[in-house]
Amino acid sequence: MREMTDDVRLEVVSRLTTDYGFKPVKDWLRQGKCPSCNQRELFVKATSPWVIKCGRENRCGHTANVKDLYPDAFGKFNERYPATTEDPNRTADRYMDFVRGLDPKKTKGWYRQGKFSHRWGDRDTATVVFDISRGEGIFMERLVETVRITDPDTKKVDERRANFGTVPYKGRWWTPPGQKLKDGDELWIVEGCIDAATLAVHGHKAAAILSAYNLPDIELDKLKNKNITLIWAMDNDPAGRRHINKCVRHVEKNSTSLINKAALIPQTDRKKKDWNDAHLANALNDKDIARYRFHGDLLLAKSPMDKALLVWERYKSRNFAVEFETRTYWFTVIAEIYNAMMTQQADNGVTGVDAERKAVYKAARLEEIANCNFKFLYFQQDKQTDESWYYTRIEFPHGRHTIKNTFSGGQVATASEFKKRLLSIAPGALYTGNSVQLNWLVKHYLDNIKIVETTDFIGYSKEHGVYVFNDRAVYSGKVVEINDEDFFEVGKTSIKSLNQSLHLHIGEATDYNDKWPGLVYSAYGAKGLVATAFFLGSLFAEQIRAKQKSYPFLEIVGEAGAGKSTLIEFLWKLVGRSDYEGFDPNKSTLAARARIFSQVSNLPICLIESDREDSAKARQFDWDELKTAYNGRASRARGLKNGGNETSEPPFRGSVVISQNAAVNASEAIMQRIIHTTFDTSGHTPASKGAADALASMPVEHVSFFLIKAVTREKQVLEHVFKRTSHWETELMKFPDLRSNRIAKNHAQLMALVEALAELTNMQKERLEETLDTLKMAAVMRQKAISADHPMIEEFWEAYDFLGDEKLNHMMELDSKTIAVNLNHMQSVAHHHNQQLPPLQDLKKLLKQSRTRRYREIKAVRSHNKAFPNKTVKCWIFGKEGK
Repeated sequence: MREMTDDVRLEVVSRLTTDYGFKPVKDWLRQGKCPSCNQRELFVKATSPWVIKCGRENRCGHTANVKDLYPDAFGKFNERYPATTEDPNRTADRYMDFVRGLDPKKTKGWYRQGKFSHRWGDRDTATVVFDISRGEGIFMERLVETVRITDPDTKKVDERRANFGTVPYKGRWWTPPGQKLKDGDELWIVEGCIDAATLAVHGHKAAAILSAYNLPDIELDKLKNKNITLIWAMDNDPAGRRHINKCVRHVEKNSTSLINKAALIPQTDRKKKDWNDAHLANALNDKDIARYRFHGDLLLAKSPMDKALLVWERYKSRNFAVEFETRTYWFTVIAEIYNAMMTQQADNGVTGVDAERKAVYKAARLEEIANCNFKFLYFQQDKQTDESWYYTRIEFPHGRHTIKNTFSGGQVATASEFKKRLLSIAPGALYTGNSVQLNWLVKHYLDNIKIVETTDFIGYSKEHGVYVFNDRAVYSGKVVEINDEDFFEVGKTSIKSLNQSLHLHIGEATDYNDKWPGLVYSAYGAKGLVATAFFLGSLFAEQIRAKQKSYPFLEIVGEAGAGKSTLIEFLWKLVGRSDYEGFDPNKSTLAARARIFSQVSNLPICLIESDREDSAKARQFDWDELKTAYNGRASRARGLKNGGNETSEPPFRGSVVISQNAAVNASEAIMQRIIHTTFDTSGHTPASKGAADALASMPVEHVSFFLIKAVTREKQVLEHVFKRTSHWETELMKFPDLRSNRIAKNHAQLMALVEALAELTNMQKERLEETLDTLKMAAVMRQKAISADHPMIEEFWEAYDFLGDEKLNHMMELDSKTIAVNLNHMQSVAHHHNQQLPPLQDLKKLLKQSRTRRYREIKAVRSHNKAFPNKTVKCWIFGKEGK
């Protein structure tokens, strides 16, 4: 393999040392931490760091191509190595050399440098062009750097890595120029031109069919009368394996002289490995080639017994399972028959390998132990509950659909439990083997099984820095689709969510309707945009709390028919949740509320109709439960069922929205945490009704791409919020009526988010300024609301003032600054004067929050009231000065 250039090598070595903790030892980097087994056994050659390997070959054997780990380090070829008049192939040569590890001297004349440009592409790039027939204009070109092509109409993005000429290549293949075939030769047939060039450099005659769907019948027809062995070596994925079988059937039907063989690279990692990858990993020696040919032979086996005997020939094992056409069989060599056959041959003078082969072929037996195939894909664990599962794929014959589900450790431990679980999750799937056979299968599949990290919620995982949704994840501004095994591969992390109770329907960019912000404003005005900005901020609540220590609550209240439900249901659509408004905490248990609060991260939790006018009919939700959620702390702790003293205290990871007809009445601590918005019907017009109806009828798929649009701009949004919050907080504290720093901070955070929303949605300047002014006024009004008394307390003091000190104050003659009230006495006096007091039961809960007359204590006093001369009376004590 060619050496790296010094600039690339130094960058790679530096990044490897930082990421894996390598220690330099002469020409090597050693003692790096393996990402697979976590042992310090990773090593790589410092002078040519193409592949990192784990030294625990038998127990781990992890390998990774450096060009896959750091593709950007090998990039910028167009800038680093531009073509010149003297060297027109310079960019292509450097790409083939440094990225593909192919010496341009050995591949000279096999390709030429081209150029790819697209009117909707984000760049132009040099290409490596392989001509199938230059005279006919048939070619394939590999792009040196990936080009992102965005269709302006559909907004669909195409990550273009290769390009084909306009003349179809159907039925054709590419071979290295000058390659000649003669009788007795082997021809390796692969998909890509670079793979064919790789094999050719290693001394194998090769051809590239360019895709897994091209049957090269034109080229095969030229060879049909020759004695050539065709080694079908397409990619080892479902499409590649299907096409190998298709090509083999075609050759068998149309030629009697061509011989079909196959070769497959075992895919041990999630990233598909091709022949060039094997070359970069120094895995194309004779021993490796023999292994790949063996796996190809298994693919082409005509019967389960043929396949089993191939396995025996290689490993000499007498008991093992074998899969064939999605059924599972058990191979056994009957000892009595084998021994008798060996004795018979020894008597006839036949010994050695041939004798053993004949004895095994005579004594071999095969029985079906499952009418399906099953593969344990990976291990997943919920660390909170210490529960774990093996995620399993079950495949059926005859084209029936594949099922994926989990098995617990106990369910794979015995044949009976495995059989029951298999029947319960896969209709008609039956395991008829015994525990010994199951143990072999489990050991075979669980050896070095992949571990996938999990979350028990939907949304942002702070520990991993990734948004995990149902079928998509977002990491560092990039969208990652879920893979075929139902987890996300994000950088070096494999992750999935275990949450099954919440499904977000996230639309595509092509379906996105960006007219909704105007409809929200038309229907609800600036307050509607305030609520929208809060939902936007909810998508970053964890990051905001990590930096600013808190994220506020939003309260949406108003009279019936004001449109609160329609607004909230639409805002839920923006984040992919349809036909949902929220839940009533008064209709749920404490445990249920704790679970609901733990289901999401960086998404809202909406509490609806939490207050009750008649508290006797329903136990009212205690708002103080939310106090710790403001800072992202746990709202509830519970003990774990593990025999120890461990507890689970999941932090609150979302945001809180409160929607009801009446405003929240709670402690001052809770009231300060709330941003209050009131909606009424006074501004309703036919136009606003039409806008609200349009929002209500808009499908979730047409607006939910907003979620992806927002979180892919995580860095920009957070930078703006962190920069502007302090500015708006300072501006708000200039208002003379605003004294609470917490109120100022809460509203400042939302003002910064309104600005971020304006940038995301191209909001008109006038609407932005109106929305900011609305939040300024909301901050001042929140301060006034907190400074005022509860309506029941105001009613109480109005009655007290009407009745007078001399009738009610039991300490009037002793202390002119103190009020001592006996509530039962006051109720009696009020009744006598036809005054209505709030129920004493409710007053006793609220009077300690009195502000106009500050509550001090409850104690027995010697009365100086004419109704109780010199008697000791239990009184509520207040100061006449307010707060």
